[in-house]
Amino acid sequence: MNTIQMQDREAAGIFARELERQRYKLNLIASENYVSPAVLEAQASIMTNKYAEGYPGARWYHGCEHVDEIEKLALSRAKAIFDAEHVNVQPHSGAQANLAVYYALLEEHDTILAMHINHGGHLTHGTKQNFSGRWYKAVFYGVSIAAETIDMEEVGSIALKSRPKLIVAGASAYPRAIDFKAFREVADEVGAYLVTDIAHIAGLVAAGLHNDPVPYADVVTTTTHKTLRGPRGAMIMCREKYAKAIDRAVFPGVQSGPFMHTIAAKAVAFGEALKPEFRDYQAQILANAGRLAKGFAAERFRLVSGGTDNHLILIDLTGEGITGVEAADILNEAGIIVNKNSIPFDEKPPSVTSGIRIGTPAVTTRGMREKEMDMLVGMVSRVIRNKSDEGIRQEVRREVRNLCEKFPIYP
Repeated sequence: MNTIQMQDREAAGIFARELERQRYKLNLIASENYVSPAVLEAQASIMTNKYAEGYPGARWYHGCEHVDEIEKLALSRAKAIFDAEHVNVQPHSGAQANLAVYYALLEEHDTILAMHINHGGHLTHGTKQNFSGRWYKAVFYGVSIAAETIDMEEVGSIALKSRPKLIVAGASAYPRAIDFKAFREVADEVGAYLVTDIAHIAGLVAAGLHNDPVPYADVVTTTTHKTLRGPRGAMIMCREKYAKAIDRAVFPGVQSGPFMHTIAAKAVAFGEALKPEFRDYQAQILANAGRLAKGFAAERFRLVSGGTDNHLILIDLTGEGITGVEAADILNEAGIIVNKNSIPFDEKPPSVTSGIRIGTPAVTTRGMREKEMDMLVGMVSRVIRNKSDEGIRQEVRREVRNLCEKFPIYP
């Protein structure tokens, strides 16, 4: 940061404050993580200077021989991680990856069947405010009232009635394992494409610790951050027969020049994911999430679906006399970052919510284990159940800082 400090003190000051925030607050947002110093270096590398429209060996610009190499490296590593037939690492984000898939496989106004956002689905799975809900006819499945898990019989029934051209299996706030084989059976019954969005669970899938969608899905999309612990970006995996359609949809369909510095960072992150210690890390993510679930249950918080099979939990605050947004606000003051989140059948609007979502990828990257999860349960409980006590928030803030100092993000 020395060059920025000398050249632009105003910008450097903002960066310094963000570094301070990340160092001394505990990040429990399920969709965030800390990349390694190597991934940071790749993201800020010389590759940022190169335009490279097209694909390796078929670029619109000359001078792409080395960015071709790094993209090929990212592709080969991604294929090795997920045993995918074809991969495209150019999407800038998960939303653009999903846009490209719809663009490749659908015509405007075709029907898609996906999980409702209020039950844990994602914005790009047909929400009316999003392109996916404006350009296509979206039909939704959700979770059952009793178990708060996906009812595959209901999914099948809705599919038979709506006859979707494409079914999306995936979520952004669903704490249970997804049965991709069962979704494949439904898709086959109605003649639909099966697209799986594993943005949240990609690291768990890569480590063999979650059901694998690749053998069952026509197309798989994922972000490269979250549990995969790479740079903010995305990729698409598909069966070979869809390769040309997917590649044409990404470029020139919905994107132009790829971010070669981000692709370089993806290559480095994928290299890390191929190492044995990556599986140990993912196993600890699961252990930490399970410990949080057990701890909050012992504190008599109601957990959506009763627990977790993955990296996140949803806490229903309806009985606590506090909304999701209020809880997130006061926890932030105490140095703990969570996000407000709707719960299934939520009566409060998305801007308020009745719940919070808590995830373990980032704190696990810091090196925290079950003992620290027990401490986090106590901190969160004290803050939420004493929402008017600023003194407790300050006390917890000091405890958070001490914990952060013991587990730095970049030692």
